[in-house]
Amino acid sequence: QVQLVESGGGSAPDGGSLRLSCTFSGYKYSSNCIGWLRQVAGKEREGVAAICTDGSATVYLASVKGRFTTVRDGAKNSADLQMTRLQPEDTAMYYCAIYPWAWHSDRNFPPSEYLDAVGQGTQVTVSS
Repeated sequence: QVQLVESGGGSAPDGGSLRLSCTFSGYKYSSNCIGWLRQVAGKEREGVAAICTDGSATVYLASVKGRFTTVRDGAKNSADLQMTRLQPEDTAMYYCAIYPWAWHSDRNFPPSEYLDAVGQGTQVTVSS
């Protein structure tokens, strides 16, 4: 049974930085992708970034491109999301998710039904 655990959320000022980490275990596909999602209460969840095995097929939400960077550590079955120049609009619950490499894309985040598991989330709050 796959498990994902996020860490690193917290508070940051406008223009500040935070780094999120996601560690997973028990996933049946060695070629896989880690996606980062966020959700604000009352709004739909949106894909923020994704990266596949060996760092391939990265994709970013337009509003975070150039500010957020996601990297993989294959040896540790983990991924990080480095968030810089944070804005109050980035305030949300952030989740990591995992899906097979077969659904990878360098243009779009996969639909929710393609995600095999989603972590419990970590809160990010950016104050103005």
